[in-house]
Amino acid sequence: MSSGRKQKGRQINGILLLDKPQGMSSNACLQQAKHLFQVSKAGHTGALDPLATGVLPLCFGEATKVSQFLLEADKCYLTRVRLGERTDTADAEGSVISTRPAEAVTRDQVLTALSQFRGEIWQCPPMYSALKHKGQPLYKLARAGVEVERKLRQVTVHELILHDFERTPEGTELSLEIRCSKGTYVRTIADDLGEALGCGGHVRELRRLQAGIFRIEDCITPAALQASFAEGGLDAIDALLRPADQAIDHLPCVRLNTELALFVRQGQAVMVRPAPASELVRLYDNDEFIGIGSMLDDGRVAPRRLMREQAR
Repeated sequence: MSSGRKQKGRQINGILLLDKPQGMSSNACLQQAKHLFQVSKAGHTGALDPLATGVLPLCFGEATKVSQFLLEADKCYLTRVRLGERTDTADAEGSVISTRPAEAVTRDQVLTALSQFRGEIWQCPPMYSALKHKGQPLYKLARAGVEVERKLRQVTVHELILHDFERTPEGTELSLEIRCSKGTYVRTIADDLGEALGCGGHVRELRRLQAGIFRIEDCITPAALQASFAEGGLDAIDALLRPADQAIDHLPCVRLNTELALFVRQGQAVMVRPAPASELVRLYDNDEFIGIGSMLDDGRVAPRRLMREQAR
């Protein structure tokens, strides 16, 4: 008697570019799409806070093997920050813990303060985050009123642009565009910026515009996805899937003939000429994407992560 269980669902491969709506968790988006596509294997590529909207790539089937590259890719966000109020979550979903006047803060002061948040910076992750402390998510500890020491993390902010400085009936608000490395907490930037200005601040809105090469213009909302399924069934939504290798388009391409590709599929390293000057490469059996390879010092390429079947 076999102890293994057969996975139920369709065996499809590809990446769905979802525009996550506000108020819905990333996991809820994943489970809804997984049910709609009737797939057995799926995963998202970096959670967005429930408050946040925007680019949320979902990987199905063999495409989950490239999800780590999307997790590690740079991201771009558009956020609206309100000055004068600090919250326990550093966003609008939390409780206000302090208020200070922000009417005297000027646009020039904001521009000056922003300079300290560009380049390589150190952040203290917020308590309300999915990071774990001794196996327990920080947000669960925070909800229980427990605060623990968190290690500072170094992240890179490639661009930080002030698009708008506005006095509203609710207070002084900023519109910021942030292009940053993985692991950057926009909420922490907003909170730290508020403290640098002496008035506090928190995120009111947050929208992810880009993850790796994938842009918001290419994404579909869950409502539009449901409508597409209602009109055209599985064929209609399958047509929305992107090939797995699009997620690693930044890696050099190595095309092998059928004989060499067979050796690689069997776990062997093969010589390639010319050898790309890159640690990782995309591997193809002629035009079929077969996985990710590692370049060795002697000019051979070894299999790193291979697809079990042709990925869409």
